[in-house]
Amino acid sequence: MKPLRLFIFLCLTTPLLAQSSLPTAYAESFRKGSTQIVEEKFDVKLTPQNRAYRERIKDSHGNDRYALSIIPHGPEGDTSITYWQVKLADLNYRIYDNVLLSSLREDSSAHPQSDLWILNPYAFATVPVTAKRIIKVENFYVVLQVKAYHFTPPDSPYLDSMTVAVDFSNTDPRTEPPMQNSNDAK
Repeated sequence: MKPLRLFIFLCLTTPLLAQSSLPTAYAESFRKGSTQIVEEKFDVKLTPQNRAYRERIKDSHGNDRYALSIIPHGPEGDTSITYWQVKLADLNYRIYDNVLLSSLREDSSAHPQSDLWILNPYAFATVPVTAKRIIKVENFYVVLQVKAYHFTPPDSPYLDSMTVAVDFSNTDPRTEPPMQNSNDAK
C-alpha cells in the first residue's frame, strides 16, 4: 500500500514542481520623472577577460540619456571576481551615478529589493542570483536576470563567467510573459 501512496503523491506534486518559477523582485528608483527610453533587449556575457560592460541608453527622443555599466567586484588588490554590480548613471545629472538604487536605502537588510543591482551568486545574498529583477526608473523599467554563471574552480567563490539578460521597457514587465532562464552553468 505504501508504494501506491508514494506513486499518487508523486503524480500530484510533479505538475506543481514544473509550474514553479524563479523569484521576481521589484523596486522603484529614488529617481522619479516622465522620461521614457528606446526599448531594447540584449544579453551581456561577462568574463575575467571582458570584465566590464558599458552602453549608452537613449531616451525616447533619441538622445543619450543614461549610461549602463556592469562592473566586477572582488577582494581588494586581487583580480578575482566574486560578483558584478549594475549601475545606470543619468548623463544629464552627473550627481546621479546609479539611479537603480531604490528609495529604501536606509537599511538594505530590511529591504532586500534595494540591492537588485548587485548580481551576487553567494548563497546568502539578499536577492537570489537567478531572480528576475525589475526596477522602475522614472517612467521606464530596467529588467535584469542572470541567465548563467560559473565558478572556477567549481567549489571556489570566484566567478569566471556570468551572462545577464538586460531589458529596457516602457511598459511594466510584470504584466508580460516571463523571460526564459537557461541556468545551465552554475
